[in-house]
Order: sequence, then C-alpha cells, then structure tokens
Amino acid sequence: MGNSWANGPRDEEHLKEHADSDMGIPRFFAVLLMILEYSRLGRPALLRPICDSRVLDRFIREARDTENAMRTCKEGCGWTEPLAVPFTSVNFNEWESKDSREQEEEVQSGLRLLTQAISTARTTVTNTGLQELIDTSYSNLYSIRQILKSLNIQEGGPSASVMPGEMWQVSSLAELFRVHTNFLRGKVRLLLSQAKACQKNGS
Repeated sequence: MGNSWANGPRDEEHLKEHADSDMGIPRFFAVLLMILEYSRLGRPALLRPICDSRVLDRFIREARDTENAMRTCKEGCGWTEPLAVPFTSVNFNEWESKDSREQEEEVQSGLRLLTQAISTARTTVTNTGLQELIDTSYSNLYSIRQILKSLNIQEGGPSASVMPGEMWQVSSLAELFRVHTNFLRGKVRLLLSQAKACQKNGS
C-alpha cells in the first residue's frame, strides 16, 4: 500500500469529510492520546509510526482557523522587534535535490523557529480568546514534533542552525500565523509524505 501522508491539498476536502465522520474523530483523538501518553511517560522510542494523514490535516485546519482569528486583532497585534520565522515557499526541484537528512533538518529547524516565535507572541497578547488559540498552536507544534519522532525523524542538535535563505521576519500576529499555516501545508507535509517508516509499514 502507498504512503498515507502523500495526500496533497487536492484531497483536503475529501480528508475533511473522513476526519469529521463518526469513526474519524475517535481515531484522531486516539492518535493524539497515544502521542501525549508516551510523551508523558518519557518513552518516545515506544511510539508506533503515526502515518494517518488526517492528523496533520486537523492541525492544518486549526492553524488556518487561528490565522483567520488573528486577522481580526486590532490592538496589541505586533511587537517592537521582528520575529524570525521559516521561509515557506518550496522550490520542488531544489527540495528533491536535497538528501533526506537535509530535508529533515530544514523542517525541524523551521518548527523550532515557529515554536520560539509563537512563544514570544504569546506574551504580547492580552485577549483571552486569542491567548487560548496561541496556546493550542504551541501545543500542536509539540505534537507534530512527536509525530516526526515516531517516524524516526530526529530533532537536530542544539548546534543545528537555520541558513539565512531559510528564514525571514514578521512583525504581526497575522503574518506569524500565515507562516505557521503555510509551513505545515508545505514543507511539513512534503517531509511526511516521504517518511520511510510509513512506506515500510504501508500504513
């Protein structure tokens, strides 16, 4: 069987119907509970490969909802110092020319940048509703990193750096969460679609 992460944006509406079905929602939450339980126990090595594309699709929908909510923010939506975020555009020829380790490092460093930026943004927002959305986004990024661990895609070490061409800067919540959505839809999905653990298991 093929890699279930390989579903592209053209299948998003189809996946949405399945994810919201009576069987889709329990399965989605079962996957999340498995991620959280093994994280709590400190036993990431025991995670089974998580190859259900609907998990990432749910995170992308939540990221898009948060992005839309941030557009309504009128005050306290920016900060004095721009925040570094990953570059989201994908040159497919360039991406394919990289080996798997380079692709993994690019995605992991991008997730680290997003996590740091969202953590900083959280301190600038006073609206309780927006704070909750930001907290959810921060938590979802952690869960995505756990999914990568389950697929044997390891986080880069502390010395791993982001190349200048792989990052830029934003100065508002709307910009930050647009980058968040696009990074998940682009490079994260691409990396997961090529995950060897899923191809091996045919999940």
